[in-house]
Amino acid sequence: MKGLKFSLSIIAAVLVTLIFPDPFLGIGDFKFKALIIPLLQVIMFGMGSTMKMSDFAEVMRSPKAVVLGVFLHFSIMPFVGWGLTKVFSFQPEIAAGIILVGSMPCGLASNVMSYLAKANVALSLTLTSISTLLAALLTPLLMKNLAGQLIEIDLMDMVWEISKLIILPIGVGVIYNRLIGARFVWFENALPTISMWSIGAIVVIITANGRDALLAVGPLLVIACLLHNVIGFILGYWGGRMSGLPEQDCRTIAIEVGLQNAGLASGLAMAMGKVGTLGLPAAIFGPIMNINGSALANYWKGK
Repeated sequence: MKGLKFSLSIIAAVLVTLIFPDPFLGIGDFKFKALIIPLLQVIMFGMGSTMKMSDFAEVMRSPKAVVLGVFLHFSIMPFVGWGLTKVFSFQPEIAAGIILVGSMPCGLASNVMSYLAKANVALSLTLTSISTLLAALLTPLLMKNLAGQLIEIDLMDMVWEISKLIILPIGVGVIYNRLIGARFVWFENALPTISMWSIGAIVVIITANGRDALLAVGPLLVIACLLHNVIGFILGYWGGRMSGLPEQDCRTIAIEVGLQNAGLASGLAMAMGKVGTLGLPAAIFGPIMNINGSALANYWKGK
């Protein structure tokens, strides 16, 4: 239960927001949704400040596992998301939001989950880093081809938005870590907590802005997000098994495939001006994947 404390706290906050949305919309003329992109950039900065060249060393040690992990991540989740939009009759922007979640890079919590599951943490770090950097190109391409019929997708505009949300803050984080990170150890230690609070704030803001749409499709959207996450875990694991990878690597790939960067999906939805619809699947998928991921990690921890 200790590992689920964060996810359960977010679920409680979402329930409160659904009942009393007004305090989470803004103060006066200032709307809280304007904070989504800066909060996401803080999260990406935190990721960049912890990046080291050793995070990519696994490419040389286990190239097969790295290539397979990246391939499965950017094939299973986008196409499962697309398939779910054919099963469930959601309005176009919410359906596109499901595909958007599936087109994201690996979730930031995947490294912790891999550690708890006694998986290959070095491989997890490598897959998270590589998929995050590749997302600047792959996510817009996937959205253009899979969601282009649901909403208008400007390919180059999305590439630029993702670059602002990922590449630039990560780059600043890497530079910060190299030049002055050692002087402010207290700040580096606080970054994980800051990131967690930032993710929670993003989920609450999106829930408040999309309350009416969420209440209209809530149960079905929860089921769709649950299926999306669980299918990702299953196909990721068995994709590794069928390729002859060791058990630790299979667990890692399952976690990396099933966990998505829902915060980034929220930031893109905000950048596109559709946070109340396009961003809703991300707000639901985030708590679900953390609860399922924690349960799976604890199950594997005992085996």
